[in-house]
Amino acid sequence: MRKRSIMWAGLVGLLAVIVVGTSVAATGKSGRTSKAGVLRMAIGAEPPSLDAGLATDTTSSSILFNIMDPLIRLGPAPALKPEPGAASSWTVKGNIVTLNLNPKVRWQNGAPTVASDYVYSWLRTISPQLGADYAYQFFGIKGAEAYNSCDPAKADCNALRAKVGIKAVGKYKLVVTLTSPQPWFIQQLSHTSFIPVYKPIVDKFGNKFTDAANFIGNGPFKLASWKHDASVTLVKNPKWRLANTVKLNRVEMSIIVDGATAENAYDAGNVDIDYNCCISSDIPKYKKEAGGARVGSLVNTAGKALQIDPQLGTYYYGFNVKNISDVNQRRAMAFAIDRQAIIKYITQAGQVPAKGFTPGSIAGGPTIDKNSFMPPIHQTAKAKAFMAKVAHPKTSIHLYFNNSPAHSKIATAIQAFWKQIGINSTIKSMEWKQYLQFLGPPPNADVDVYRLGWIYDFPDAYNGLVLWTCDSGNNNTNWCNKKFDSLVNQATRTPDFDKRVALYQQAESILTGPNGDLPIMPIYWYTQTQLIHKGVKGFYTQPTSQYDLTKVTVS
Repeated sequence: MRKRSIMWAGLVGLLAVIVVGTSVAATGKSGRTSKAGVLRMAIGAEPPSLDAGLATDTTSSSILFNIMDPLIRLGPAPALKPEPGAASSWTVKGNIVTLNLNPKVRWQNGAPTVASDYVYSWLRTISPQLGADYAYQFFGIKGAEAYNSCDPAKADCNALRAKVGIKAVGKYKLVVTLTSPQPWFIQQLSHTSFIPVYKPIVDKFGNKFTDAANFIGNGPFKLASWKHDASVTLVKNPKWRLANTVKLNRVEMSIIVDGATAENAYDAGNVDIDYNCCISSDIPKYKKEAGGARVGSLVNTAGKALQIDPQLGTYYYGFNVKNISDVNQRRAMAFAIDRQAIIKYITQAGQVPAKGFTPGSIAGGPTIDKNSFMPPIHQTAKAKAFMAKVAHPKTSIHLYFNNSPAHSKIATAIQAFWKQIGINSTIKSMEWKQYLQFLGPPPNADVDVYRLGWIYDFPDAYNGLVLWTCDSGNNNTNWCNKKFDSLVNQATRTPDFDKRVALYQQAESILTGPNGDLPIMPIYWYTQTQLIHKGVKGFYTQPTSQYDLTKVTVS
């Protein structure tokens, strides 16, 4: 007991140094300089792709959500009920989904957005040639997986393409045949993977069709400019179907990777919103200015500083199981981490220690995570006991993360936790786009452990668990468990909610349970923090990490 207390005091001190020693944010304010109708945002990363078929990250998808018109939009939390978007209505009969498109939805050049646009776009995304990581989003559609996995040297891919269950019936009716009744499919259609691309510009410009000079969207805003690694500018699209409801004329997004620099820009009045803020040591200051921002607030308390929105998502560390192959070492490393300390001393934004990968706030979450065993505080004695079972431990490891101050602080803290169980880790950061390529799958052989986060695309546990199937484009662990895959696949054929949750619980137990394989270490369940000036109204990040700029005003 005494030895544990002394060790804990040392870790507290280290965490305090990590948090306090890196704060460089300015405290003075010069006031806002924005004009009415112009929103200025600081975003934390260059969007890797504005191709709806290839985008896999929240930065890209948030922009796409505002320059395109998704078929379905999600209503307010916590229900997140599907609401009409480009689809004005829909019917579901068993495994047949009929989407009635709104004829008022038009590409910004005036051409109507029609059912054949979706057929072309979806088939493009799942085509073997495109190699889209999110092709799996379509695997619930009849024939989609077979077409996506087609090898032209062994099969007639055009024949498989013709069998995919996506049909245009006239100009404005899209009929989708699913592999089974899927209760979440309508909500799933809110994801940016299901957004169409405009075939004429893809044909003309190839992979350059996403350049601002070439891009043609059908949403409330147009892509006016994209200066890579510097800025993205959106302007109001006067031809959007509800253009008269959009109050913003222009959105200026500055790409500011460094958190301190973004906060300085906010404090100086040079941006109205610092998205993905903040340096952790500054959060108490901003909470005070906001009159005490709280998790779940839809509008910041005083309308002038920190806003915290709940998120359906998990911050986690993944293992390259080829390098750290003994599950007992993986368990040891998971038990050595003090998740509560990370939240208290580093993130400080109302996050919840993750018991399992599936967020507790998702429908059925507490039941799904019932057998998961991630401890909220470090259990070093148990961690050492697990390490003692490892015949050939790997005690010198490489930990990778994308370059962000918060990720660096967390990695440094975890480096200290692992030191207590005899593991020396070298931490390495990379720029976001390069980092995603480095992780694969499969990951670079130099990767032992990596950091990533997952914000749910639609509010069903399937969307998180499917990441860890053997062929998933998001499975960077080199882990494959056929029983796990079978459970997840069975869930897609189980419309009854309670029975589906029972399958999810079994799958989660394999993933993060005490007798599971543990290819990942969930750290905490997300919240979204942003700094918002008092002249900005109506900005809110949904639990699925989408923000709708059509609701925003600036005065």
